[in-house]
Amino acid sequence: MIAQPKTRQISQMGQLLIVGFEGTEITPRFSALLKRMQPAGVILFARNIKTAEQTWQLLRECQNCVSVPLFPCVDLEGGSVDRFREVLGPAPSAAAVFSTGDRKLFRKHGQVIGENCRALGFKVDFAPVLDLAFEASRSVMSSRVVSPNPRETAAYAREFLAGLRLAGVLGCGKHFPGLGEGRLDSHHELPVIEKTIKRLWAEDLLPYRILRAQMPLVMISHAAYPLVTHDQTPASLSKVWIKNILRKRVGYRHLIVSDDLEMGGVLSAVSVKQAAVEHIRAGGDLCLICHREDYIAQAYEELVNTIERDPKFAKRVRESVERVLAFKKRSAKILRRSARPSSSTVEKLSRQLWEFGEQVRLDALERAENRRLPRT
Repeated sequence: MIAQPKTRQISQMGQLLIVGFEGTEITPRFSALLKRMQPAGVILFARNIKTAEQTWQLLRECQNCVSVPLFPCVDLEGGSVDRFREVLGPAPSAAAVFSTGDRKLFRKHGQVIGENCRALGFKVDFAPVLDLAFEASRSVMSSRVVSPNPRETAAYAREFLAGLRLAGVLGCGKHFPGLGEGRLDSHHELPVIEKTIKRLWAEDLLPYRILRAQMPLVMISHAAYPLVTHDQTPASLSKVWIKNILRKRVGYRHLIVSDDLEMGGVLSAVSVKQAAVEHIRAGGDLCLICHREDYIAQAYEELVNTIERDPKFAKRVRESVERVLAFKKRSAKILRRSARPSSSTVEKLSRQLWEFGEQVRLDALERAENRRLPRT
């Protein structure tokens, strides 16, 4: 049972949470949870998405439970991370698009994905990936990453973010400070990356430095960097990484969101409810909890309890709540409800997606063929 709000600050505290749930319909229990918590956003996965209209209606019902505009979120990169595959068809991966070498196609990738997101009711896409394509993480990241060169990675991400903006969707750079040297999958285990701040600054952090003004959100990874923090605290819970490096040294001014706090990489260190508190304490703004309603309720309760006994934490919460609400006010046009998707709209989007995928495939083949031809 969630405690009833006692102060205005606690009543707004749900703005620190983006939550997920099971199923393709909103249950009375989850509806009651949304009404009590008033979260900042909801996130849907393939498990929640059956048809375009059903998805739009589900997001609308979630919005009807809260008084402040939601962040309706999805995690859609293309390739292996594609929540709309069964509804609209497959979207090409970041690596496939990058292999064309065509910056116009980089931007079109973001725009096509953004138009698909917006048509189904989503206004936030947790993409693009800014991790570098190093050999160490090849088996984990695969086609989600584009290049070991940070400037090439930033060039792709800049255009993808611009494409999302053209479609009226907010993008998110991830996974700060970088999983390129991570040999383990943070969904299941804690990657420990033995890399100095000097090397990280010149390599993994460079895309964030270049794009700090273009990214509406930045997602923090569950990976440890002991040569920087001198312990194995995940970056998502680290004041060194979030407040000292991302905010102060990189100069990032927009919203900071954790990766899913139900992932093994963070649960190896603390419980979900402790992770929520520590992410906010470290300087984060939004806690992502993607699956279990009991974990969401526990995190909310722990945040409330910590506010009530810790004035310093209460001040930290107030800063993030104000930042989230101010961001939503600035983004009011983007967060307005989109029109219900018609069958003709869905057909048009599917056709556009297929044509884009073919263009990427043929351009990549042509580029590869040109590389094989002998020079005269």
